Amino acid sequence: MNLLHRLLSQSTVIFAARIFGAGLTFLVQVAIARFLGASVLGDYILVMATVNIIAVVMPLGFEATGTYFAAEYRARGEGHMLRGFMTRAYGHIALCGVLLLALGYPVTGLFGEPGKVLAMHWVPAAILCVATAMVFVSGAMLVGLKRPFAGFFAETLLRPMLAIAGFGLALTTSGLGQITALLWVLAIGYLAVAIVQFVILLSSTRQIPLEASPRRDEWRRWWHFAVPWIALVVAGDFFFDIDLLLLSGHLGREELAIFGVCTRVFSLVSFGVGAVYAVTMPDMFESEALKDRAGFHRKIGDANLVATALAVLLLIGVLVLSPFAFMLFGSAFQAGVVPLVILCVGLVIRSMFGPASVMLSVYNRPYTSLPAVAASMATLFVANYLLVPHLGLLGAALAAIIAMTVWSGALWLTALKVAGVDVSIRARLTPGPALMVKAAE
Repeated sequence: MNLLHRLLSQSTVIFAARIFGAGLTFLVQVAIARFLGASVLGDYILVMATVNIIAVVMPLGFEATGTYFAAEYRARGEGHMLRGFMTRAYGHIALCGVLLLALGYPVTGLFGEPGKVLAMHWVPAAILCVATAMVFVSGAMLVGLKRPFAGFFAETLLRPMLAIAGFGLALTTSGLGQITALLWVLAIGYLAVAIVQFVILLSSTRQIPLEASPRRDEWRRWWHFAVPWIALVVAGDFFFDIDLLLLSGHLGREELAIFGVCTRVFSLVSFGVGAVYAVTMPDMFESEALKDRAGFHRKIGDANLVATALAVLLLIGVLVLSPFAFMLFGSAFQAGVVPLVILCVGLVIRSMFGPASVMLSVYNRPYTSLPAVAASMATLFVANYLLVPHLGLLGAALAAIIAMTVWSGALWLTALKVAGVDVSIRARLTPGPALMVKAAE
């Protein structure tokens, strides 16, 4: 089976699982809004956004590069290097977890409204941070070891199932105890899931042969890639978690809940595009490790074509189905239809620009991505400040798509200038190679 066919088949399975899991999460959010109230849903969304951001920082960037290094060490048969990378990644989580449990609670007061909400549910939220960080690392490495289902299913299926169980327990309590009960079920259950996934990862790594003489200073290379990727992942994969925290100072709880639902649906839609790159990344990294540049660029082109076409199809689906989906939450949530469509237009734009940040890392230029990150976050902050007070939810959506476009366009231009590679869909649709030959290469 060639790469294009595998992209379509495996991406379809992963996306179908994500749809099922997201459907469960969607039902939980509907139930919270219907039975506990939109303001309670707003608090829950704030807690989960904060948990996601803390969890992705805890491995100190090693979860972001886990797929890359796992694929490289698997291709080269360097089991010692793979085990060393894992030890560093989980060591970071352990250290940050201890600091979080010991010192995190007093710091929550410094973060305004999100901090107040988090402080009320601190212990289960902290445990959930540790479990989520473990799943991030294990999932990324399992994808690199060509086990994408084991990598994705913990987050896509098991976490939503735990949320349903937590909601069932929340119905038996009252007041603040409702969210706390839900979070305790998520925290303990997800920690168990993280441990099982870690055992699966250990089993997979034992199949990689041990090299005779492992490189001594490989840790320097790990940090060279990890440091910029901390910013890239936090600002990229958790863009909307940051946005929700910023918007908590501009929107009321009900509007925040509506936009939170929009972002969760968008995350589902964007996961379909992300699954395309997740399936092909191990093959791309392997081609680069084996110095097969022609195969590397061909695989990027195939992935871009599939990703952009899928983004357009998903946008059409959102246009047709979102009004019916928002009806489940109540009449007030219909205000989220137009903002969601705007966000999905941004996904099409992002897909057309291609995976520039991956390209810059492959070409050993990961730090050159940071100006695009800074520009995007600055744009988001300013656009929220200017648009949201006057336009509300519509302003929040417009601010987000402007920031996403700045992010994608700046990264594409950086990859074109620094690496000499056009990673956009244009390179796939026009004749000639994607690589612009540079003397330095």
